[in-house]
Amino acid sequence: MSNQLAGKVALITGANKGLGLETARGLGKLGVTVVVGSRDEARGRAAVENLRSEGITNAEAVRLEVTNHEDQKRVARYLQERYGKLDILVNNAGVELDGADFGGDFNTTSTVTPEALRKTFDTNFFAAVSLTQTLLPLIRKAPAGRIVNLSSILGSLTLHSDPSAGIYNKKAFAYDASKTALNAFTVHLAHELRETKIKVNSAHPGWVQTDMGGSSAPMQLAEGGKTSVQLATLPDDGPTGGYFHLGESLPW
Repeated sequence: MSNQLAGKVALITGANKGLGLETARGLGKLGVTVVVGSRDEARGRAAVENLRSEGITNAEAVRLEVTNHEDQKRVARYLQERYGKLDILVNNAGVELDGADFGGDFNTTSTVTPEALRKTFDTNFFAAVSLTQTLLPLIRKAPAGRIVNLSSILGSLTLHSDPSAGIYNKKAFAYDASKTALNAFTVHLAHELRETKIKVNSAHPGWVQTDMGGSSAPMQLAEGGKTSVQLATLPDDGPTGGYFHLGESLPW
């Protein structure tokens, strides 16, 4: 697979640590040139040095605060000038501001503040839509573009309304609703691009040991990055407009 992926370019947002960095690592090992987007430029450069120390030499960092439209346009110009295309966009950057303890049961619907709700949507939804729209002309220039939206099983309305589902008593309203909205973006954009070679999918990485997931999460980072890498490297006959975890479809 790595030979087929050589020469492809991926931008991963929020990639200086956690799932974003693990996704960059996974794609870099396959021969993809990985552009690490990070709102803190120094941390992004440190992440790239880390990747290079592991033998992933095809890595570089760009400053990208996903909620800043000027940053979005600057990165688009950079990618255009340097590569003339973008093969893979992984909308990984995200926040969880409900203050939920994912190790227990919770429902933040009546307590989450309007400010937390807006900030969550700004990063998890509006920024992903805006960045994708800004970069779509470059993705169209790639032979077969791939867009991966980092969602969560917590965005599934089907499972949230099912008393037998494992997430039934875990309701971080701002976070969950932002991921449900992101799933809607996946479905709508995939439909718009259905006659092209661009594939758009939502990824649930799993409950992973990250700053957000916490230490009680059952999955290690190496496992958590796999779904994004799979969807970023789908073959021509792969799915689009879907919602996946490690190759398995999830209910919307």
